[in-house]
Amino acid sequence: MSSRRDSPGRAQPLRGRPGTKALPLTDGRAVGGPIALGLLASYLGVALAGWAAGAVALLVAAPELAARDPLATQVVLAVHLVALGFLPLAVTGASFHLLPVLLRNDIRRPRLLQVALPLLAGGFVVAAGVALDSAALLWPGATLVTVGLVLVLWELFGLVFRAPGNRTLVVSRMGVALSGASAAGALVLGAVVFSHGDAPVAGVDHARWLLVHLDLAVIGWLTLLIVTVGRTLAPMLALAPAPPPRRFPAGELLLTAGLWTLLAGIAAAFDPAVAVGGLLILFTLGQFAVATARVARGRRMGIEAPLAHLLAGIAFILQAAAVGGAVLVGAIAAPAGLTAYVVFLLIGWAAGVTLGHAGKLLSLSLWVWWPPGPRPKQTALYPRRAWLAEASAFALGVELLGAGTLAGSVTVTRLGGVLVVVAAALAGGAAMWTWRRRPRQPAGGGGATSAA
Repeated sequence: MSSRRDSPGRAQPLRGRPGTKALPLTDGRAVGGPIALGLLASYLGVALAGWAAGAVALLVAAPELAARDPLATQVVLAVHLVALGFLPLAVTGASFHLLPVLLRNDIRRPRLLQVALPLLAGGFVVAAGVALDSAALLWPGATLVTVGLVLVLWELFGLVFRAPGNRTLVVSRMGVALSGASAAGALVLGAVVFSHGDAPVAGVDHARWLLVHLDLAVIGWLTLLIVTVGRTLAPMLALAPAPPPRRFPAGELLLTAGLWTLLAGIAAAFDPAVAVGGLLILFTLGQFAVATARVARGRRMGIEAPLAHLLAGIAFILQAAAVGGAVLVGAIAAPAGLTAYVVFLLIGWAAGVTLGHAGKLLSLSLWVWWPPGPRPKQTALYPRRAWLAEASAFALGVELLGAGTLAGSVTVTRLGGVLVVVAAALAGGAAMWTWRRRPRQPAGGGGATSAA
């Protein structure tokens, strides 16, 4: 689909950069377009494979979850398969489908994202290395992931810095930049913690550094990105009224302030700072939850998986906060509480919200890249019922995993693990169903470097 200028006379077509889709110009300025369908599908395909592997690992780890051992081999493997084999790939693909449009400029070097894809897949090797405590696996994998992350952040920060400063943007540049910086920080911190083993670093013991690493990744990277982009994306996908433009990203900055107060409190073993930071984060997320509920009420279509996962994810992050608070005051033993905290925060919130959007974005990309001529309705490319079934199985499965962990029940955690595996199978099948609906000889966008 070619772009056109909004000017009198015959409209002039505009070609996008190779590997991107040129969208209409506004006042003579390009608004940016998504990456090619083939590149997005490649990222999501590898990510869904990582999610399937993580789901199976969670099922295998059910006895260790019930034993409330967050550092057990199978638990560590499952957590890192999700954190490194699924999330970076899925988030990268989704981000470069959405952010060029939201930030009103194109990525400059789509080929860098092609190179970054196999490098980020080194996260599978890192997950095995961490779980097996094998430096021979971890460091080569970590090197690949680091180089891949540098390439991704180069393009991400390029989008942020090139975003027009004199135009109203529907996403916060500062929120996106802070999220990317947190992703880099979490990766570096993870490497530092692993290299020191169980020994304290800068006077902070190993367990506390692990909690700082987890919260920096999940809250600083993923939660901040979800809040930043979700403010616009949730109503857009639900066909609900959009929120009014903002002049200042107060929510993103408040969330960041709360995060760093929380991290400082954890590292210093200073519970008042942990409580204050947690409350600031919860206040920001409470505002986001209210906005999401407003979207659910104002939608002009039936509920779909992105909104279902977002609503379930809010419930999970509230449960994570409740469990964390109970550990803080001594109402729940630390091993049980921290294991359940990881399940609710990383799996239920971060992975769930990301997973819920994967199928929808794939179908949207397929629709955007449809060749010239008649195209199907976007709803014909998205198996809504399959994704809703996935969201239901996922939500119940994670709830049972968390409850079984707190109760110390192998039966309950195994049942939760089975449901999470079922959800992963449904997600993979639904994504494949969408992919098979693509035109067999597309005019453009089928490959990772096709021109618009």
